[in-house]
Amino acid sequence: QVQLVESGGGLVQAGGSLRLSCAASGRTFSSYAMGWFRQAPGKEREFVATISWSGANILYADSVKGRFTISRDNAKNTVYLQMNSLKPEDTAIYYCAAAATRQIVVRTTQCDYWGQGTQVTVSS
Repeated sequence: QVQLVESGGGLVQAGGSLRLSCAASGRTFSSYAMGWFRQAPGKEREFVATISWSGANILYADSVKGRFTISRDNAKNTVYLQMNSLKPEDTAIYYCAAAATRQIVVRTTQCDYWGQGTQVTVSS
């Protein structure tokens, strides 16, 4: 069992930056693929970024490529999402997710565990 707790969300002006963190419980964190997803009001949850257990494989949604950076620190059981050049369309609840048996996760159905989410609001 893995528990995920996100933090770092907030209100920021367009062009600003935020760093999200996701702290995981459990001794097997280092073996899990991790992902960030987001859900805007009235929309489905969508993929943002993913990282493999070793950090060797990373993938981003086209909408955030070049602006967001995912990373992980297995010693701290934490995965991060650095978000730069934020846009109003980045406004959403951001969720951290973990998958036990995959290299990366790009679909919600691939994830075994979810955090409770953290709100990111970007004002224009």
